Amino acid sequence: MATRLSVNLNKIALLRNSRGRDYPNVVTYAKKFIQLGVQGITIHPRQDERHIRRADACDLGELLENYHHVELNIEGYPSSDFLELVEEIKPDQCTLVPDEVDQLTSDHGWNIENKHQLLTPSLARLTAAGVRSALFLDPDLRQIKAAGDIRCDRIELYTAHFAATIGDIISSQVFEKYKKSAKYAQSTGLGVNAGHDLDLMNLGRFLQIDNILEVSIGHALTIECIDHGMERVVAQYLEICNR
Repeated sequence: MATRLSVNLNKIALLRNSRGRDYPNVVTYAKKFIQLGVQGITIHPRQDERHIRRADACDLGELLENYHHVELNIEGYPSSDFLELVEEIKPDQCTLVPDEVDQLTSDHGWNIENKHQLLTPSLARLTAAGVRSALFLDPDLRQIKAAGDIRCDRIELYTAHFAATIGDIISSQVFEKYKKSAKYAQSTGLGVNAGHDLDLMNLGRFLQIDNILEVSIGHALTIECIDHGMERVVAQYLEICNR
């Protein structure tokens, strides 16, 4: 089974916002990636709108109504205004992440026990809206079990530790931890996605884990496109995902 490649457009939006013009245009780049064969678009509209804006989310939701083979994944902290945006757009998937308002980037998974009262009703709202839910998690069996207990549909494994240890003496040990976590999640009926610091150099290794449904990649892919060109880079990612 091929893994879906979902391209995160946050860095495209960040470039646009740095100049105060609508260039590069986020929707235009979504179309470019779709034309190159990606199967998903990911966005993370933060409260300060420092990259993706609410208007971008609406525009991309409207765009992807015309591309039924491409999924829209909206990431974010389940605040009331974020959930209202998701209920309005109704993306294919919503990935809930434990980011604070001023956080630079996602750097840890949920501690579900401490956020049970926040996550349980949020997941219920996504289900009622017909949106597939995912929780951003570290490779921690206790957290994965808790995710199943509160009835999310998928988890997204936070892969920064995997990426950071490639080539280190503990690399195999870390990989086995992710593999064990993915297998355990799948055995409980949870789908498994992955993302954060995955790139052309480490993705093939990670996808030796069976049945990863989707990888969300933005920062590295954007830089690689600058270095080597969009067409070549996206083709390489799709080749890895299709193996």
